[in-house]
Amino acid sequence: MKRKNTRTARTESWLANAWQAQSLLLAYPDEEYEQHLTLAARVAATLPDPVARPLLGFVAHAGQTAAEDLATTYVATFDHRKRCCLYLTYYAHGDTRKRGIGLLRLKQTYAAAGWRLGDDELPDHLAVVLEFAATDPAAGTRLLTGHRAGLELLRLALNDDGSPWAQVLDSVSATLPALAGNDREAVMRLAAQGPPEEQVGLDPYASTVFLPDPVVGGPR
Repeated sequence: MKRKNTRTARTESWLANAWQAQSLLLAYPDEEYEQHLTLAARVAATLPDPVARPLLGFVAHAGQTAAEDLATTYVATFDHRKRCCLYLTYYAHGDTRKRGIGLLRLKQTYAAAGWRLGDDELPDHLAVVLEFAATDPAAGTRLLTGHRAGLELLRLALNDDGSPWAQVLDSVSATLPALAGNDREAVMRLAAQGPPEEQVGLDPYASTVFLPDPVVGGPR
């Protein structure tokens, strides 16, 4: 039993490190992003190959790209294309009142774990979810697997667009269980139909959820 607990702790340790690195790389490329790339490369060296390889691929690309160009591409990719939305409750609920409930539940999950959001952070941004998961791998696994269909659709959309951030999503996917039958069906349904489109009931989030400030572009 003691050996089993040690193995679990080690597994959670590398998962936490992976999710923290992925979180940093999915935030807006600000003046600290170069440091984030260096840290992510260092962390990747400790991760299993399916998780590490795409991270290193992204780090290599980003390190060779001018900061201004990387920031412009980030905004064009994530802030202007709903199919590449980083806000996970959008995939499950679209622009409906249920999304407001989903956002509230996320905030309650964070609060129950003693984890507070920054003033400019929204609870369903993938970088925020990953950052939380790094602090609480058990709860983080539940959150990420609960949004598995949306994550897979985002990963596929980024790969279809040839986005460099597709590699980060490939890495995230490699930390999660393989898609089960119901998950595959959910992905196919989302791809065919898209999220629900009822345009009501999102206060107090409606003014900020869908159009993040292009200067900020997501959590830091």
